[in-house]
Amino acid sequence: MSKTSKKAAAAARRTKIEEARRVERARERRSRILTVTISTVILAGLVGWGAYAINEADEKDEQQAAAAKKPVRGEKTWDAEKLGRNHVEGAVSYPMDPPVGGDHHQAWMTCEGTVYTKAVPKENAVHSLEHGAVWVTYADKAVDADVAKLADKVSKTPYTLMSPDPDQSGLITLSAWGHQLSVDTAADPRIDQFITKYVQGAQTPEPGAACSGGLTV
Repeated sequence: MSKTSKKAAAAARRTKIEEARRVERARERRSRILTVTISTVILAGLVGWGAYAINEADEKDEQQAAAAKKPVRGEKTWDAEKLGRNHVEGAVSYPMDPPVGGDHHQAWMTCEGTVYTKAVPKENAVHSLEHGAVWVTYADKAVDADVAKLADKVSKTPYTLMSPDPDQSGLITLSAWGHQLSVDTAADPRIDQFITKYVQGAQTPEPGAACSGGLTV
């Protein structure tokens, strides 16, 4: 092969190499652009989701705060200062059923969203109310579907307990220390309002006291 032919072949190889390098650089540039674009979209989505979640949580907190301030329509109240808080033994005669406060047994009923299928000692349940629990009770005539719905709600709510009460006059009753509400159906929106307002609410004589480690039946 002549010198001229060799030079031409070498030039052709260099041209091919340069072209291959140019194509590779262009491919890498496109890949970087695509990666940056995808990362930007993902980051924007995460930021947007985070802002939405924060706003939703803030709105929920505001709604709960508003519900806590608003009176519960139809509830009955008793003067908390006149409700005894002594630890006693034996049965206590309460002026209301279910009781909303008064002297009680030293042991409280476990109230960590606890659903009891049997009636519980009222003297122990009252102690749970002193700790800031809401006690949900239902009469024998309560509809099974309502009982199941209430049980599901209670089981997801700390500082609540639920039990049957064959002696109460209302179908469904919610009791907190010094406060009580009777409703006819588990769909009544006042149930959520009552629970939101009085679980560890301002009426609690011993806020922060335990609901675990108590009596169970």
